[in-house]
Amino acid sequence: MARREFFTPWPVLAGDAMSSPARLQRFNYIKREDTLKKSLLPLTLGGLGIGTTEFVMMGLLPDIARDFQITIPEAGHLISAYALGVVIGAPVLVAISSNFAPKKILLALMIVFTVFNAFSAFAPGNYTLLIARLLSGLPHGAFFGVGSVVASRLAEKGKQAQAISIMFAGLTVANLLTVPIGTYIGHHLSWRYTFGLIAVIGLITVVFIQWWLPALPVNRTGNIKSEMEFFKKREAWLILLITAIGTGGLFAWISYIAPLMTEVSGFSDSSIPYILVLAGLGMVVGNFVGGKLADRVPPVKACLILMLCMASSLLVIFFVSENKVLSLIMTFIAGSLSLAIGSPIQILMINTAKGAEMLGAAATQAAFNIGNALGAFLGGLPIAMGFGYTSPEIVGALMAFAGALFALMLTLRLNVTARAA
Repeated sequence: MARREFFTPWPVLAGDAMSSPARLQRFNYIKREDTLKKSLLPLTLGGLGIGTTEFVMMGLLPDIARDFQITIPEAGHLISAYALGVVIGAPVLVAISSNFAPKKILLALMIVFTVFNAFSAFAPGNYTLLIARLLSGLPHGAFFGVGSVVASRLAEKGKQAQAISIMFAGLTVANLLTVPIGTYIGHHLSWRYTFGLIAVIGLITVVFIQWWLPALPVNRTGNIKSEMEFFKKREAWLILLITAIGTGGLFAWISYIAPLMTEVSGFSDSSIPYILVLAGLGMVVGNFVGGKLADRVPPVKACLILMLCMASSLLVIFFVSENKVLSLIMTFIAGSLSLAIGSPIQILMINTAKGAEMLGAAATQAAFNIGNALGAFLGGLPIAMGFGYTSPEIVGALMAFAGALFALMLTLRLNVTARAA
């Protein structure tokens, strides 16, 4: 009898198990997970392209400055132009696209991204490239803002933050893979080829959005005037302050990581690319940890925890930077914290900005870039005063701690609102 059962075809032998509710439920779960990942892939690719064009510029500045016969500080204006484009484009583009379906908005944004990055590859001079960088930055915040809402709508209840972290995975992989590749291409071939590569990523993203992103219906019940009412609330500004001030703390660190590692930790200049890859690996890990954390605890609590961790890690870096091993360990940890906050802050804004989710999420992206500029500026002040390359960590820790205070204030306010409801 046992022998006959052994030779029984597998579906018959396992028929009862295959038809059991547990097996069927697991099959449906795996199928939903695969469908979700396929639907989110276009958003991940968009994040990859956006992350590449944003961060690769830091490594290309010497090559562009030499090509256009300008100084590196003058070439640095290209970074500022992109950040300005993000701040302008995030709320404006989301506002004017309020009557369109999310898929059409994302398609339009990625077409604009692709066109102006391709134009950057052919820019004949510095001012032309400056304009191209400004315009290529316009879709950045709007793409992540709309994409965050799309990801949360596609996800199962209780897994919205993890879905958003899948979109932000493209940003983390960019720092780990395509930014180093783009920098290498810029150094050894031409920076123009790097922008050509970014344009190709944008074009592939357009195709995948068209093929794989579901055509979700318009879900905006109000007009732009009614959506702007959200920004009259204290909650909105607390979230934006958490983002701009709190995350600015880590930008105070990472903006000056190269001189910190060479002048204080004692690494050679040739080691910096590998150290940045280590920070990028931390970003990949931290992004998914932040998404899981925000689905397990209230997003505002996740933001509070992560901000306190940011402040602590920056203080540790200040004290251990002269030790090479500890410096590398803290580079990974600080790198993970730099993007762990991304998903929690986005889902917090989406949950709080009911009726204005896309506009709120886009405004959060603008705040991230304000934090980038603010952290780099404030972190550079003590260096200019002669306090050394560890001094930005003190500034960064204070900014991150301020972000934690804003998160605590928001927690208390949301609790009061919940009790009054």
